[in-house]
Amino acid sequence: MPASPQCAADMLFHLARSASHPGSDTALTAAQWAALRFFARASRPSRTPSGFARFHATTRGTASQTVKSLERLGYLTRVSSAHDRRSVTFELTETGCDCLGNDPLRVLEAALEKLPPAEVRRLCDVLQSSMVAVAGNQDETVLGTCNDCRNLTRGGEGGADLPVCGRTSERLEASDFARLCVQFSPKVTGPEDSNPDGPAVSP
Repeated sequence: MPASPQCAADMLFHLARSASHPGSDTALTAAQWAALRFFARASRPSRTPSGFARFHATTRGTASQTVKSLERLGYLTRVSSAHDRRSVTFELTETGCDCLGNDPLRVLEAALEKLPPAEVRRLCDVLQSSMVAVAGNQDETVLGTCNDCRNLTRGGEGGADLPVCGRTSERLEASDFARLCVQFSPKVTGPEDSNPDGPAVSP
């Protein structure tokens, strides 16, 4: 197989399509599987229909229909915000967690688990930088985690020095740090490093 950017793009596209195809032995669509994965792996503030819409690069209407279908199936449940009852997030139910155990993407995960950790880290770095470049060209959302985000700051007065998101001003739980976030902004390294949202501070 020749090594070229075009070849790599073709292989990534084919791999993503074949690995995420639900097959004939499941009643869920590819979009529903994507939603289950997102709500299982996203940070608490991101687990909304609009958050999934940004993750899945689709309209809010289409994302809402997908979320509602999973709610009707008993795979997702809505949780009202303690601070704003008009705001809701979605969590996987026990049934949803059981269903995710049969995720067709597990085939790809199992293949990657055979690689040395250093190679997986390198692969993640390459894919992250590629996603940043593609998103920048198409004005789309880049997904990442709080640990790698330049918006991670410390709380102000009365915040007990708890980490907060510099974009939403929401306090973050430790369990959110390694989860996907739709407010993610990659850190900029080097002497030209600048952060319009304020300096990132590790929790």
